[in-house]
Amino acid sequence: MIGLLQTGRGYNSDALAKDCQVSRRTIFRDLGLLRASGLPLAFDETDERYRLPPPSYLPPMDFTAEEALAMIVLCQELGNGKGLPFLGPARAAAAKLESSLPAQMREHLRAALGAIEIRPPPANPLPRHAAVYQQLLTAIARHRCVRIEYDSLFERQRISTRLSPYRLLFSRRSWYVIGRSSLHRSVRTFNLARIDGLELLADRFHVPRGFSIARHLRGAWHLIPEPGPDHEVLVRFSPMVAQNVAEVLWHKTQRVTHNSDGTLDFRVKVSGLGEISWWILGYADQAEVIEPPELRQLVAQRAAATTARYARPAGLASPPAVAAAGLAGSPPGAEPAAAPIPIPLPHTVARPSPGPRQPVE
Repeated sequence: MIGLLQTGRGYNSDALAKDCQVSRRTIFRDLGLLRASGLPLAFDETDERYRLPPPSYLPPMDFTAEEALAMIVLCQELGNGKGLPFLGPARAAAAKLESSLPAQMREHLRAALGAIEIRPPPANPLPRHAAVYQQLLTAIARHRCVRIEYDSLFERQRISTRLSPYRLLFSRRSWYVIGRSSLHRSVRTFNLARIDGLELLADRFHVPRGFSIARHLRGAWHLIPEPGPDHEVLVRFSPMVAQNVAEVLWHKTQRVTHNSDGTLDFRVKVSGLGEISWWILGYADQAEVIEPPELRQLVAQRAAATTARYARPAGLASPPAVAAAGLAGSPPGAEPAAAPIPIPLPHTVARPSPGPRQPVE
Protein backbone atom coordinates (compact mmCIF):
# COMPACT_ATOMS: atom_id res chain seq x y z
CA MET A 1 0.00 0.00 0.00
CA ILE A 2 2.84 2.39 0.77
CA GLY A 3 4.23 1.87 -2.71
CA LEU A 4 0.86 2.69 -4.28
CA LEU A 5 0.43 5.83 -2.18
CA GLN A 6 3.93 7.07 -3.15
CA THR A 7 3.22 6.91 -6.90
CA GLY A 8 1.61 10.35 -6.76
CA ARG A 9 -1.56 9.20 -8.59
CA GLY A 10 -3.71 9.11 -5.46
CA TYR A 11 -6.01 6.27 -4.39
CA ASN A 12 -9.41 6.16 -2.72
CA SER A 13 -10.29 3.43 -0.25
CA ASP A 14 -12.04 1.29 -2.86
CA ALA A 15 -9.06 1.34 -5.23
CA LEU A 16 -6.64 0.56 -2.41
CA ALA A 17 -8.79 -2.35 -1.25
CA LYS A 18 -8.96 -3.74 -4.78
CA ASP A 19 -5.22 -3.42 -5.52
CA CYS A 20 -4.18 -4.74 -2.10
CA GLN A 21 -6.85 -7.49 -2.22
CA VAL A 22 -8.20 -6.71 1.24
CA SER A 23 -11.40 -5.22 2.64
CA ARG A 24 -12.10 -1.48 2.94
CA ARG A 25 -12.15 -1.95 6.71
CA THR A 26 -8.57 -3.25 6.59
CA ILE A 27 -7.56 -0.30 4.42
CA PHE A 28 -8.96 2.23 6.92
CA ARG A 29 -7.20 0.42 9.75
CA ASP A 30 -3.86 0.52 7.92
CA LEU A 31 -4.29 4.18 6.93
CA GLY A 32 -4.79 4.95 10.60
CA LEU A 33 -1.57 3.08 11.43
CA LEU A 34 0.33 5.11 8.84
CA ARG A 35 -0.93 8.37 10.35
CA ALA A 36 -0.05 7.18 13.86
CA SER A 37 3.49 6.32 12.74
CA GLY A 38 4.07 9.95 11.74
CA LEU A 39 4.07 9.54 7.96
CA PRO A 40 2.69 12.61 6.12
CA LEU A 41 -0.40 10.88 4.73
CA ALA A 42 -2.45 13.41 2.78
CA PHE A 43 -6.16 13.20 1.89
CA ASP A 44 -7.53 15.35 -0.92
CA GLU A 45 -11.19 16.07 -0.17
CA THR A 46 -11.83 17.16 -3.75
CA ASP A 47 -11.16 13.79 -5.35
CA GLU A 48 -11.25 11.80 -2.07
CA ARG A 49 -7.85 10.26 -2.68
CA TYR A 50 -4.97 9.43 -0.35
CA ARG A 51 -1.33 10.19 -1.18
CA LEU A 52 2.15 9.98 0.34
CA PRO A 53 4.90 12.37 -0.81
CA PRO A 54 7.48 10.23 -2.70
CA PRO A 55 10.57 11.27 -0.67
CA SER A 56 8.93 10.72 2.70
CA TYR A 57 9.49 7.03 3.16
CA LEU A 58 11.52 4.16 1.77
CA PRO A 59 9.73 0.82 1.74
CA PRO A 60 11.42 -1.95 3.72
CA MET A 61 13.98 -4.02 1.84
CA ASP A 62 14.38 -7.76 2.21
CA PHE A 63 18.16 -7.92 2.65
CA THR A 64 20.05 -11.17 2.92
CA ALA A 65 22.67 -11.39 5.68
CA GLU A 66 25.44 -10.95 3.12
CA GLU A 67 23.79 -7.88 1.56
CA ALA A 68 23.15 -6.26 4.93
CA LEU A 69 26.72 -6.90 6.07
CA ALA A 70 28.17 -5.41 2.89
CA MET A 71 25.97 -2.31 3.13
CA ILE A 72 26.69 -1.68 6.81
CA VAL A 73 30.45 -2.24 6.49
CA LEU A 74 30.72 0.16 3.56
CA CYS A 75 28.53 2.81 5.18
CA GLN A 76 30.28 2.66 8.54
CA GLU A 77 33.83 2.46 7.24
CA LEU A 78 33.57 5.00 4.42
CA GLY A 79 31.47 7.39 6.50
CA ASN A 80 33.68 7.38 9.59
CA GLY A 81 35.52 10.59 8.72
CA LYS A 82 38.63 8.68 7.63
CA GLY A 83 37.27 7.39 4.34
CA LEU A 84 35.66 9.43 1.58
CA PRO A 85 34.88 13.04 2.52
CA PHE A 86 31.22 14.09 2.78
CA LEU A 87 29.90 10.57 3.37
CA GLY A 88 29.24 11.04 7.08
CA PRO A 89 25.47 10.50 6.65
CA ALA A 90 26.28 6.95 5.53
CA ARG A 91 26.97 6.01 9.16
CA ALA A 92 23.48 7.15 10.18
CA ALA A 93 22.05 5.14 7.29
CA ALA A 94 23.97 2.07 8.47
CA ALA A 95 22.56 2.48 11.99
CA LYS A 96 19.02 2.72 10.64
CA LEU A 97 19.52 -0.35 8.49
CA GLU A 98 20.95 -2.31 11.39
CA SER A 99 18.07 -1.36 13.69
CA SER A 100 15.52 -2.61 11.16
CA LEU A 101 17.03 -6.09 10.92
CA PRO A 102 15.78 -9.11 12.85
CA ALA A 103 17.46 -9.58 16.24
CA GLN A 104 19.23 -12.79 15.24
CA MET A 105 20.69 -11.18 12.12
CA ARG A 106 21.78 -8.11 14.13
CA GLU A 107 23.78 -10.28 16.52
CA HIS A 108 25.44 -12.10 13.64
CA LEU A 109 26.32 -8.83 11.90
CA ARG A 110 27.75 -7.22 15.04
CA ALA A 111 30.08 -10.16 15.53
CA ALA A 112 31.24 -9.92 11.91
CA LEU A 113 31.57 -6.12 11.93
CA GLY A 114 34.08 -6.24 14.76
CA ALA A 115 36.39 -8.31 12.59
CA ILE A 116 36.27 -6.10 9.47
CA GLU A 117 38.16 -2.88 8.87
CA ILE A 118 38.68 -0.89 5.67
CA ARG A 119 41.71 1.36 5.30
CA PRO A 120 41.36 3.48 2.17
CA PRO A 121 44.43 5.37 0.90
CA PRO A 122 45.14 8.80 2.44
CA ALA A 123 42.74 11.46 1.17
CA ASN A 124 42.18 15.18 1.57
CA PRO A 125 39.43 15.45 4.24
CA LEU A 126 38.24 18.76 2.70
CA PRO A 127 37.06 20.06 6.09
CA ARG A 128 35.93 23.45 4.73
CA HIS A 129 34.37 22.28 1.48
CA ALA A 130 31.22 20.42 2.52
CA ALA A 131 29.06 23.35 1.36
CA VAL A 132 30.88 23.43 -1.99
CA TYR A 133 30.23 19.71 -2.46
CA GLN A 134 26.52 20.10 -1.68
CA GLN A 135 26.17 23.13 -3.98
CA LEU A 136 27.79 21.19 -6.82
CA LEU A 137 25.41 18.28 -6.25
CA THR A 138 22.50 20.70 -6.47
CA ALA A 139 23.90 22.35 -9.60
CA ILE A 140 24.41 19.00 -11.34
CA ALA A 141 20.92 17.77 -10.43
CA ARG A 142 19.28 21.00 -11.64
CA HIS A 143 21.58 21.54 -14.63
CA ARG A 144 22.58 24.96 -13.29
CA CYS A 145 25.88 26.68 -14.00
CA VAL A 146 28.11 27.90 -11.19
CA ARG A 147 30.80 30.52 -10.92
CA ILE A 148 33.88 29.40 -9.04
CA GLU A 149 36.86 31.23 -7.65
CA TYR A 150 39.76 28.83 -8.03
CA ASP A 151 43.39 28.64 -6.97
CA SER A 152 44.75 27.21 -10.22
CA LEU A 153 48.03 25.32 -10.27
CA PHE A 154 47.96 25.37 -14.06
CA GLU A 155 47.72 29.16 -14.40
CA ARG A 156 49.59 29.60 -11.09
CA GLN A 157 47.11 32.25 -10.02
CA ARG A 158 43.59 32.69 -8.73
CA ILE A 159 41.04 32.49 -11.54
CA SER A 160 37.30 33.01 -11.91
CA THR A 161 35.28 30.97 -14.39
CA ARG A 162 31.71 29.98 -15.14
CA LEU A 163 31.49 26.23 -14.93
CA SER A 164 28.94 23.79 -16.29
CA PRO A 165 29.46 20.93 -13.83
CA TYR A 166 28.91 17.64 -15.63
CA ARG A 167 30.19 15.12 -13.10
CA LEU A 168 31.69 14.72 -9.63
CA LEU A 169 34.56 12.24 -9.33
CA PHE A 170 36.41 10.96 -6.28
CA SER A 171 39.78 9.59 -7.33
CA ARG A 172 42.54 8.47 -4.99
CA ARG A 173 42.96 11.48 -2.77
CA SER A 174 40.27 14.08 -3.46
CA TRP A 175 36.95 15.02 -5.02
CA TYR A 176 37.02 16.60 -8.48
CA VAL A 177 34.37 18.32 -10.56
CA ILE A 178 34.53 17.87 -14.33
CA GLY A 179 32.76 20.29 -16.63
CA ARG A 180 33.02 22.98 -19.26
CA SER A 181 34.88 26.11 -18.18
CA SER A 182 33.99 29.41 -19.85
CA LEU A 183 37.49 30.74 -19.23
CA HIS A 184 39.19 27.82 -20.96
CA ARG A 185 36.39 27.12 -23.47
CA SER A 186 36.85 23.41 -22.91
CA VAL A 187 36.07 20.64 -20.45
CA ARG A 188 38.39 20.79 -17.45
CA THR A 189 38.93 18.98 -14.17
CA PHE A 190 38.91 21.02 -10.96
CA ASN A 191 40.00 19.84 -7.51
CA LEU A 192 37.39 20.76 -4.89
CA ALA A 193 40.18 21.52 -2.42
CA ARG A 194 41.18 24.57 -4.51
CA ILE A 195 37.71 26.07 -4.94
CA ASP A 196 37.75 29.21 -2.78
CA GLY A 197 34.23 30.37 -3.62
CA LEU A 198 31.16 29.13 -5.49
CA GLU A 199 27.98 30.87 -6.64
CA LEU A 200 24.96 29.05 -8.08
CA LEU A 201 23.85 30.85 -11.26
CA ALA A 202 20.50 31.03 -13.04
CA ASP A 203 22.09 29.92 -16.33
CA ARG A 204 21.33 26.35 -17.31
CA PHE A 205 23.45 23.82 -19.18
CA HIS A 206 23.05 20.49 -20.93
CA VAL A 207 25.55 17.67 -20.69
CA PRO A 208 26.73 16.82 -24.23
CA ARG A 209 25.21 13.66 -25.57
CA GLY A 210 27.51 10.72 -25.03
CA PHE A 211 29.68 12.46 -22.44
CA SER A 212 31.19 10.23 -19.78
CA ILE A 213 34.15 10.43 -17.45
CA ALA A 214 35.68 7.40 -19.16
CA ARG A 215 35.52 9.07 -22.59
CA HIS A 216 36.82 12.35 -21.21
CA LEU A 217 39.85 10.75 -19.55
CA ARG A 218 40.44 8.42 -22.52
CA GLY A 219 43.33 6.16 -21.55
CA ALA A 220 44.94 8.43 -18.96
CA TRP A 221 46.88 6.61 -16.28
CA HIS A 222 44.95 8.66 -13.71
CA LEU A 223 43.44 12.08 -14.46
CA ILE A 224 45.52 13.80 -17.17
CA PRO A 225 45.01 12.63 -20.77
CA GLU A 226 47.72 14.19 -22.93
CA PRO A 227 47.31 15.20 -26.59
CA GLY A 228 48.46 12.96 -29.38
CA PRO A 229 48.19 9.24 -29.99
CA ASP A 230 48.15 6.74 -27.15
CA HIS A 231 51.38 5.01 -26.13
CA GLU A 232 52.04 1.29 -25.88
CA VAL A 233 54.10 0.88 -22.71
CA LEU A 234 56.14 -2.14 -21.61
CA VAL A 235 57.69 -2.19 -18.15
CA ARG A 236 59.69 -5.14 -16.81
CA PHE A 237 59.51 -5.72 -13.06
CA SER A 238 62.02 -7.71 -11.02
CA PRO A 239 61.04 -10.95 -9.26
CA MET A 240 60.96 -9.08 -5.92
CA VAL A 241 57.87 -7.04 -6.89
CA ALA A 242 56.48 -9.03 -9.83
CA GLN A 243 53.69 -10.74 -7.93
CA ASN A 244 52.65 -7.54 -6.12
CA VAL A 245 52.31 -5.72 -9.44
CA ALA A 246 50.46 -8.59 -11.14
CA GLU A 247 47.85 -8.84 -8.37
CA VAL A 248 46.50 -5.31 -8.87
CA LEU A 249 44.32 -4.01 -11.70
CA TRP A 250 46.15 -0.73 -12.31
CA HIS A 251 44.60 0.18 -15.66
CA LYS A 252 41.77 -1.07 -17.85
CA THR A 253 44.17 -1.99 -20.71
CA GLN A 254 46.90 -3.75 -18.73
CA ARG A 255 48.27 -7.16 -19.69
CA VAL A 256 50.84 -9.07 -17.66
CA THR A 257 53.19 -11.88 -18.64
CA HIS A 258 55.21 -13.90 -16.13
CA ASN A 259 58.65 -14.73 -17.53
CA SER A 260 60.66 -17.88 -16.81
CA ASP A 261 63.30 -15.90 -14.90
CA GLY A 262 60.70 -14.61 -12.42
CA THR A 263 60.37 -11.15 -13.94
CA LEU A 264 57.05 -9.68 -15.04
CA ASP A 265 56.29 -7.88 -18.29
CA PHE A 266 53.60 -5.26 -17.72
CA ARG A 267 51.96 -3.88 -20.87
CA VAL A 268 49.49 -1.01 -20.95
CA LYS A 269 48.15 1.55 -23.44
CA VAL A 270 47.98 5.07 -22.01
CA SER A 271 47.06 8.59 -23.16
CA GLY A 272 50.24 10.31 -21.98
CA LEU A 273 53.47 9.34 -20.27
CA GLY A 274 53.72 11.84 -17.43
CA GLU A 275 51.53 10.18 -14.81
CA ILE A 276 52.73 6.63 -15.42
CA SER A 277 56.36 7.75 -15.18
CA TRP A 278 55.88 8.68 -11.52
CA TRP A 279 54.30 5.30 -10.82
CA ILE A 280 57.27 3.54 -12.39
CA LEU A 281 59.74 5.65 -10.41
CA GLY A 282 58.01 4.51 -7.22
CA TYR A 283 59.47 1.04 -7.84
CA ALA A 284 63.01 2.46 -8.11
CA ASP A 285 65.50 -0.14 -9.40
CA GLN A 286 62.88 -2.90 -9.40
CA ALA A 287 61.32 -1.61 -12.65
CA GLU A 288 62.75 -1.00 -16.11
CA VAL A 289 60.99 0.70 -19.00
CA ILE A 290 61.47 -1.32 -22.18
CA GLU A 291 59.13 0.65 -24.45
CA PRO A 292 58.59 3.36 -25.62
CA PRO A 293 62.03 5.06 -25.86
CA GLU A 294 60.68 8.48 -24.81
CA LEU A 295 59.30 7.06 -21.56
CA ARG A 296 62.56 5.25 -20.88
CA GLN A 297 64.40 8.54 -21.40
CA LEU A 298 61.99 10.46 -19.16
CA VAL A 299 62.34 7.98 -16.30
CA ALA A 300 66.15 8.00 -16.71
CA GLN A 301 66.20 11.80 -16.50
CA ARG A 302 64.18 11.87 -13.32
CA ALA A 303 66.16 9.03 -11.76
CA ALA A 304 69.38 10.91 -12.55
CA ALA A 305 67.98 14.08 -10.99
CA THR A 306 67.11 12.08 -7.85
CA THR A 307 70.64 10.66 -7.71
CA ALA A 308 72.08 14.15 -8.08
CA ARG A 309 69.89 15.46 -5.27
CA TYR A 310 71.11 12.81 -2.83
CA ALA A 311 74.74 13.27 -3.90
CA ARG A 312 74.88 16.77 -2.36
CA PRO A 313 74.47 17.83 1.28
CA ALA A 314 70.95 17.49 2.68
CA GLY A 315 68.71 20.52 2.27
CA LEU A 316 70.88 22.23 -0.35
CA ALA A 317 68.84 23.90 -3.10
CA SER A 318 68.83 22.38 -6.56
CA PRO A 319 71.60 23.69 -8.83
CA PRO A 320 70.19 26.35 -11.19
CA ALA A 321 71.34 24.41 -14.24
CA VAL A 322 69.37 21.33 -13.20
CA ALA A 323 66.30 23.35 -12.27
CA ALA A 324 66.37 25.26 -15.53
CA ALA A 325 66.81 22.09 -17.54
CA GLY A 326 63.84 20.50 -15.83
CA LEU A 327 65.35 17.26 -14.58
CA ALA A 328 68.00 17.15 -17.27
CA GLY A 329 70.85 14.67 -17.29
CA SER A 330 71.30 10.95 -17.75
CA PRO A 331 72.69 8.21 -15.53
CA PRO A 332 76.19 6.89 -16.22
CA GLY A 333 76.30 4.83 -19.39
CA ALA A 334 72.96 6.07 -20.65
CA GLU A 335 72.41 7.62 -24.04
CA PRO A 336 72.67 11.43 -24.20
CA ALA A 337 69.49 13.00 -22.91
CA ALA A 338 67.37 15.05 -25.27
CA ALA A 339 65.31 18.01 -24.13
CA PRO A 340 63.08 16.90 -21.25
CA ILE A 341 59.41 16.34 -21.93
CA PRO A 342 57.22 18.96 -20.17
CA ILE A 343 55.20 16.60 -17.99
CA PRO A 344 53.38 17.73 -14.81
CA LEU A 345 54.58 16.63 -11.38
CA PRO A 346 52.16 14.70 -9.15
CA HIS A 347 49.41 17.08 -7.93
CA THR A 348 51.09 19.96 -9.77
CA VAL A 349 50.99 20.98 -13.40
CA ALA A 350 53.77 22.40 -15.54
CA ARG A 351 53.47 25.53 -17.67
CA PRO A 352 51.37 24.82 -20.73
CA SER A 353 53.26 23.71 -23.80
CA PRO A 354 52.00 24.40 -27.35
CA GLY A 355 49.01 22.34 -28.35
CA PRO A 356 45.81 21.28 -26.58
CA ARG A 357 45.82 19.53 -23.27
CA GLN A 358 43.34 18.67 -20.54
CA PRO A 359 45.09 19.41 -17.23
CA VAL A 360 43.80 19.06 -13.75
CA GLU A 361 43.47 22.71 -12.82
